[in-house]
Amino acid sequence: MSDNPRLGAGSLVIATHNAGKLKEISALLEPYGMKCLSAGSLGLPEPAETGTTFVENALIKAHAAAKSSQLPALADDSGMSVAALDGRPGVYTADWAERQWFEGDAGRDWYMAMGKVEGMLAERGPDVARDAWFSCVLAIAWPDGRQAVYEGRVDGSLTWPPRGQLGFGYDPVFVPAGRDRTFAEIDPAEKHKISHRADAFAKLRADQFGT
Repeated sequence: MSDNPRLGAGSLVIATHNAGKLKEISALLEPYGMKCLSAGSLGLPEPAETGTTFVENALIKAHAAAKSSQLPALADDSGMSVAALDGRPGVYTADWAERQWFEGDAGRDWYMAMGKVEGMLAERGPDVARDAWFSCVLAIAWPDGRQAVYEGRVDGSLTWPPRGQLGFGYDPVFVPAGRDRTFAEIDPAEKHKISHRADAFAKLRADQFGT
């Protein structure tokens, strides 16, 4: 039996301003009587993610949303780590895709980020290990300061050049262990069953809802 605090049926704030992420998480939690609201729809500010680990950043977001809304809040933090790069990009996964302001152009360029990883591996020689993994941390925080954390992971290896159009982020260069297709070549429904987020959610469901 877990010592973690438990969610009850009711409202849960998802600490995101991303409508797609809200929809995905809402669908996963709907069978358990949870009504999911996004931090964006409540007008909650986005806290600075100053942590150096996925757990720290997920907890920062969850506690900020719980404190502001006075409701339980769920946040996630995820990214890709490469063994030969000492676990980088890790918590800086999205930062490596950030374009600098140039003639009004800013945003995320994931092909640039994938190229950066590949370039750093190439510098280490043709025989460099290409082992990598995706991590996902789900953190739940309550207004009274209680918290629960669930960590998921999927291992695999990196390929080059990128393959597939179905994924996002680093998916086109990541081949999960035991497969021969990248995450961007795998049907999204199949990917969701084996992903790092699926692993973390399975642990959350087992602990919070006993399923």
